[in-house]
Formats: sequence, C-alpha cells, structure tokens
Amino acid sequence: MANVPVKRRNEDFPTTSESAQPRLDPYRLMQDMLSWDPFREMSQLRLGGGAQGFTPFFEVQETPEAYVFWADVPGVRQEDLDITLNQNRLTVSGKREPEAPPRDQDRFFVYERGYGSFSRAFTLPAGIDPDRLGAELKDGVLKLILPKRPEMQPRRITIGQKPPGERGQA
Repeated sequence: MANVPVKRRNEDFPTTSESAQPRLDPYRLMQDMLSWDPFREMSQLRLGGGAQGFTPFFEVQETPEAYVFWADVPGVRQEDLDITLNQNRLTVSGKREPEAPPRDQDRFFVYERGYGSFSRAFTLPAGIDPDRLGAELKDGVLKLILPKRPEMQPRRITIGQKPPGERGQA
C-alpha cells in the first residue's frame, strides 16, 4: 500500500523521515495564489500613521443619452475636487484630509479611514458633447453626466421610411 499523506484540519502535511523539511500543502498554496490580488496591494499605499490612502469607488453607466459616473467621495469638499475633460479623457482628482491632524499625545485604538490625494482617469468613446456636461456633489456622492451628441444617440427607424433625398420608384 502506498504511503499517502492525509491532511487533517489545521495541520500541515506530515514530514517524511528522509527530510526535515515539511512538505508543501498544494491546496493551501493554490488557495493563496488564487486569492492574491497584486493590484489591491499596489493601491493600498501606506500613509503616515498607518492609514491606507483614499481611493474613491466609481460606477459608470451608459444610457442612450449619456454616460453617467457616480463616485463615493465622503468627506471631500467641492473645492477639493478637480474634474477635467481633455478630448476623450475624463480625469477626476481631489483630496480628503483628516478633520484634525493627529497629535503626539493622541492614542488611536483603530485607524482605518484613508486620507490623501487621489486621481482617476477614464477614456471615453467618441461622441461626448463637451458643451452640456453636468456635475453634482450631494451627500458624499459625486455624479457626473456626460451627454452624447445627438448624432451619436440611437434612433428608431420605421419600416417603409425613405432616406432623405431618395425619390420613390415610378
């Protein structure tokens, strides 16, 4: 009968008498590899005091008339936001600062809120109407509306309708 190692809960594989090194647990190794997200680690920059940096979450929706962006920016003031549209590149940047800077005599039991500067950029498809953009900041939610040009919006075509300039068959 083969010598097959059996894994029990919270236990490493048994070591063989030939090797002092424990065998690698392939199940744990695979679980660690699949749950690792390098982009999450890169985005969690450490700031002074151990707090994580602030990066707002966005939702982007396309409607027949416009592209609508929502961003969660709690604690960010309107004057600390900068929104620019350069050709087809939308950039939202800003900063969130703590209400009061920490002092040396302050003791924190939990320090999880993120502060600092952020910048997010989105490449938009052609057809945005830059003259009718809208932005609103309400209750910590930034809403951006980027309307499409009328010629880029979908149109309903009725059956039997002749194109402009085409004459009927005689």
